[in-house]
Amino acid sequence: MPDTSDDGDLTAIATRLAVAIGRINRRIRPTNPELSYGQLSALSSVARLGPLRPGDLARLESVSAPSVTRLIANLESKGFVSRTADPADGRAFFIQATPAGEDAVVRARSQRAALLADLLSSYGPDELHRVAGALDVLEAAGQVDRS
Repeated sequence: MPDTSDDGDLTAIATRLAVAIGRINRRIRPTNPELSYGQLSALSSVARLGPLRPGDLARLESVSAPSVTRLIANLESKGFVSRTADPADGRAFFIQATPAGEDAVVRARSQRAALLADLLSSYGPDELHRVAGALDVLEAAGQVDRS
């Protein structure tokens, strides 16, 4: 946790950031998504980190085993993920993104980036520079811990 002289400052910053992220996230959701938010998050994790066991994906996405089973079945029915048997355990399997799944992630990210660029388009160079300056910290805070 960062060293601050006043824990109230950290709490206030975290509260403002959580509200801002939530509002921005709602504003950049596509109106007719190919994937739900949860499906896109899971598919993005599989595309970035896969192949993964379902239990690993459940931990990464902070969902229950039944939820991840439904997610995988839905993504598989859309042709976005495929299963391969675990050579070490015949009862287990890995999931990985298909080319169609990887394309869906790229399309969704591009669409969200375009919506966010539109939101930021009214700001000047100074404001955009401040946003850019915060990106390293925000990206580090958002890193997925695979442990």
